[in-house]
Amino acid sequence: MSSPLDFLHSELQQLKDQGLYMNYPVLERAQTPRTVIDGRKVINLASNNYLGLATHPKLKKAAIAAVKKYGAGVAAGKIICGNMSIHVELDRRIAEFKGTEAALVCLTGYVTNAGIIPSIIGPEDATISDELNHASIVDGCRMSRAKIKVYKHGDPDSAESQLKAAREEGARRILIVTDSVFSMDGDIAPLPELVKRAKKYEAITMVDDAHAVGVLGEGGRGIVSHFGLKDQVDIQMGTMSKALGIIGGYIAGSQELIDWLAQRHRPNLFSASTMTPADVAACLAAFEVLQEEPDRIKRLWERTNYFKDGLTKLGFNTGKSQTPITPVIVGESHTASKLSRRLFEEGVFATAIVYPVVARDQARLRTIVSSEHTQEDLDEAMEKFKFVGKALSII
Repeated sequence: MSSPLDFLHSELQQLKDQGLYMNYPVLERAQTPRTVIDGRKVINLASNNYLGLATHPKLKKAAIAAVKKYGAGVAAGKIICGNMSIHVELDRRIAEFKGTEAALVCLTGYVTNAGIIPSIIGPEDATISDELNHASIVDGCRMSRAKIKVYKHGDPDSAESQLKAAREEGARRILIVTDSVFSMDGDIAPLPELVKRAKKYEAITMVDDAHAVGVLGEGGRGIVSHFGLKDQVDIQMGTMSKALGIIGGYIAGSQELIDWLAQRHRPNLFSASTMTPADVAACLAAFEVLQEEPDRIKRLWERTNYFKDGLTKLGFNTGKSQTPITPVIVGESHTASKLSRRLFEEGVFATAIVYPVVARDQARLRTIVSSEHTQEDLDEAMEKFKFVGKALSII
């Protein structure tokens, strides 16, 4: 008997034939520098656990204590039961960390972006978005129903031309939005120039700090701190699922911004629940660790530079990365998939990233080194990259 979904069989087969079908590996132990994936012991170069906090004893202890005090879950949305006191404390702690008047915690980074943008702009407005912005930003712009204008990646002049066009077309409000660190290339947005252009055209500025918190700026405070732009960016969004090692998104900014989003951020209002007490307590502990153990960030950069330099000397193309996100760009999707598979067989886990996540001719392996990798880990990984890279005629 036929089904309206029969077309999926051929669509899935086409993905497999093109080398674009994504197989999701199973992590069988904690997210550590060496772990077990699909039954194989590997050096883990695919995690966003930049500072090793996902397994930090202080975070685990805090999570367990929160479950004992508050229970396993919240079991209601904010419009039904409001906030738990522990959630209010996390809002306060994030605002303090980011140097803003207030902050608002959301369930994930994706829903944070999906809710912010439609809450701020609408059909009479325009968004000015970097062409490589994260999918959550793209989807937020689409859901706003504002006119979407895309500028060339990392190009302030291109951004200004789009700002000018939006103003000339009579947009009521203009929002310019960018990632701070781009998740597939590892480069940093030219935020000072973007802010300068935004002021010229009276645009609202928003930055997604997902991959900058814990990595850039004083004490890991992110790109605004990195460039010394305090009070010059209207909306700072971020996540706690990268360097902090847990889950959750947040918005930081003025008190009025947060008050408005508390009324109109639909994903936050209509999610059946919010972050669990264990998640919130672990996030609070993570901010404490950032303050108490600054050497983690120093080690992260030392390990990053060592690994990045090593791959470059071997002859791999690491693009224009400026951060711990280090792509190994190989071009064709089949080549990237084969490189990832062969490395895994040799005991190194590095994920292949293919179209539509990146352009068809820009397939790559995306690697991230953490502060907790040892030099021995990295030397062994680079030896495996050299062996497989030569075997596949990549280097």
